[in-house]
Amino acid sequence: MQTQSQVTIYTTPTCHFCHAAKEFFNENHISFTEFDVAKDLAKRQEMVQKSGQMGVPVILASGEIIVGFDEERLREVLKV
Repeated sequence: MQTQSQVTIYTTPTCHFCHAAKEFFNENHISFTEFDVAKDLAKRQEMVQKSGQMGVPVILASGEIIVGFDEERLREVLKV
């Protein structure tokens, strides 16, 4: 198993693309920290401040902000 950089994902429970992103991370053995911005107002504000977006998922990977589930970009950034 490769050592991966820290990945953070901001999600909501009903977001289909959030579930797809987490599935992608699990299938590729990428550990991640998840914040549910539907429940955590402070993390929601943090997400908006970092990304300028209200939509989820917002993914921070290898110092890059990726809005939405962009599998191709995630593969490039995480080298999987």
